Amino acid sequence: MESVQPLRVVIVDDEAPARARLRDLLGDIAHEQPTALAGVAANGVEALRLLESEPADVVLADIRMPVMDGVELARHLGRLEKPPAVIFTTAYDEYAVQAFELSAVDYLLKPVRAQRLADALAKVRRRQPLPDAALAALAPGARQHFGVNERGRILLVPVAEVLFLRAELKYVTARTVEREYLLDESLVQLEQEFCGRFLRVHRNCLVARAAVVGVERAGEHEGEPHWDILLAGLAEGLPVSRRQWATVKQMLGL
Repeated sequence: MESVQPLRVVIVDDEAPARARLRDLLGDIAHEQPTALAGVAANGVEALRLLESEPADVVLADIRMPVMDGVELARHLGRLEKPPAVIFTTAYDEYAVQAFELSAVDYLLKPVRAQRLADALAKVRRRQPLPDAALAALAPGARQHFGVNERGRILLVPVAEVLFLRAELKYVTARTVEREYLLDESLVQLEQEFCGRFLRVHRNCLVARAAVVGVERAGEHEGEPHWDILLAGLAEGLPVSRRQWATVKQMLGL
């Protein structure tokens, strides 16, 4: 039998017994699917920090975890230049498992079986990247972080800290009180994903509803009068388009 290189594996699960079981199973199937354990983590944020120093070929990630779940982790990993394969571990019922199959996302149903793990790792060796759209459909909830690829690492930006999202050329700028970040995402997709958190005020701009503190009249001296929306933490206002003014006015109760 032709020898194969061990797959570098990271295990991500918030339950210590589940992590231990996966570690034991990797040892049990080493003759069929050789692996090397690159590390373990209790949630997605820990996994991202681990992967900055320990590259991996595959991540075994639980779906439901505190801080950051497995689906959000997979979406952030997909933005790396060389993303690891992701295999989900889940306690979902059979109906939900069918949704994973239809989305072509591999999974291991808990309690994980040795042969099922071996089969999944075999798929990793001929894997295709997980499509972000399929991951978004499987997400148990909205993302808690935006992932920004800066100098080869994923920088996590809490969604709750973002004041506005503005489309500029092929990127979207996410602005917090401290600084701006470039997201390689579509403003339309972000509006759909975070419709309850962000409000469209212009064709190229969404603002955080919770950050709105008022509006003011602007542009009188330039001959193009309009309304600006004011956000907590920002000195400058953002222009509201005529098309969106009725929606903004209704939200503010004006």
